[in-house]
Amino acid sequence: MITVEVSCGSYEDCYNSYLGKAQRVELNSALYLGGLTPSLSSLLLTKRNTNLQVICMVRTRGGSFFHTELEYEQMFEDAKILLENGADGIVFGFLNDNGTIDVEHTKKMVELIKGYGKEVVIHRAFDCCSDMDEAIKTLIDLKVDRVLTGGFVYNALEGIKNLAYLQETYGAEIEILAAGGIKANNAKKIIEETKITQVHSSCKKWVKTNTTANPHIDYSYDEKGYDCVDQEVVRELVESVQ
Repeated sequence: MITVEVSCGSYEDCYNSYLGKAQRVELNSALYLGGLTPSLSSLLLTKRNTNLQVICMVRTRGGSFFHTELEYEQMFEDAKILLENGADGIVFGFLNDNGTIDVEHTKKMVELIKGYGKEVVIHRAFDCCSDMDEAIKTLIDLKVDRVLTGGFVYNALEGIKNLAYLQETYGAEIEILAAGGIKANNAKKIIEETKITQVHSSCKKWVKTNTTANPHIDYSYDEKGYDCVDQEVVRELVESVQ
């Protein structure tokens, strides 16, 4: 069976993913920054009102995956709060400034998450590593459950050969979750050519309202408006891989 995971930025996104028959969500805030730690209410409402598996992002800011000790302090506290309130797993990514896995902090986070009996997921910080094989071997040694990747490039179609290689070489030791531009019209091809059994997608639409800007002030972050999960796009993706 193919698992469809949807990248969500709110409770409403999660609920639309649920209506579209996704099995799992990655719950964030600020998706336009690549995803940051979500609000506690979005987790509580999603767990209360859906049957989704909810993997929560832990990330304090956009930009690099090389962090200060104060940022680590906050992220470990966030992870504890989310795990204690029903998160099914935590997705994170800690790198050294040279593009290698930050083993010390990653090991500490893995131990925290597994102490709650939950899933450990590394996000696309993996694709920013300096060496693909070295990075994934390190994650396997650290007992990470799953890695989210476009195949060491942004788009899964472009990275399809690397995704197939990762699945064939390491798929028995760590789950490979394909990501990057995956839609209903290409998911089947990616799955067939890589043998990967789970895909990650934003399934988004754009909404534009009249309350973002006026002649005196502008809070736009994209000229299209703001993005949110479209339940019909989720449904189309789910149906395309059945």
